[in-house]
Amino acid sequence: MTRTVQVAVLQYCAGPDQVTTLPLMRRLITEAAGSGAVLICLPECANFLAKDRAALQELAEDEASSQSLSCLQELANKFQIHINAGSLMMRAKNDDRQANRGYLIGPDGAILTHYNKIHMFDADVGDGKQYRESEHFKPGDSVIHYKTAIGHIGLSICYDIRFPNLYRQLGQAGTEIITIPAAFTQTTGAAHWHVLQRARAIETGSFILAAAQCGRHADGRQTFGHSLIINPWGKILADAGDRANSFVQAEIDLDEVKQARTALRHLQHQPNYS
Repeated sequence: MTRTVQVAVLQYCAGPDQVTTLPLMRRLITEAAGSGAVLICLPECANFLAKDRAALQELAEDEASSQSLSCLQELANKFQIHINAGSLMMRAKNDDRQANRGYLIGPDGAILTHYNKIHMFDADVGDGKQYRESEHFKPGDSVIHYKTAIGHIGLSICYDIRFPNLYRQLGQAGTEIITIPAAFTQTTGAAHWHVLQRARAIETGSFILAAAQCGRHADGRQTFGHSLIINPWGKILADAGDRANSFVQAEIDLDEVKQARTALRHLQHQPNYS
């Protein structure tokens, strides 16, 4: 008996605030659920991409009263689906920075788990902008995965993809699906996006669901798009290209995870190097 799951990854250009972005999120989730998806993944900065640090501080939400999170919980419950919220801009406790926080929401609308992005994107990629996430966000320190009724899901966010030890831990923990929501820049996306996503799938023997931002944002950045669904052998099952305000969908067979990990047992072959 196969273990098949209909999954969808969204792709859109988040607005500068929740008022602009939430109606778009709601429409795309409704469409994806209507097409049969039971796990829907959103990109990083799913609820907004602020124009500057002052706007980020003003717009970041408290988890207990978050309009964005409440919207996603309502939709998960309405359609009886799992939603990976990608990441939402939340207030961090005891810190003047924010939390770049991903959520996994169950079909009853309950928060199953959450993940704070560990690796901060401090980079100068040659696109005329400086990226200093460590100045704006408090990093997390925990590897997060959760066994749901539809599969064992591991959480990560964007820049995490460049740190394979995180994914090795997720693979060794038995995750079958790993989400990598992102707001990759056009420059780094064109150079590295596909190869990094395929590498994480191959080295963990997992399905990769990578929902992405796509377009020109209020802070001037251009994001790459190309939301992906990749199987454990590294085959791209779906690619959204540079289509704005869209989603791609695929039926995945979780038995392929066991097949890939049986064929190549590198997750078990981890010597300590001197």
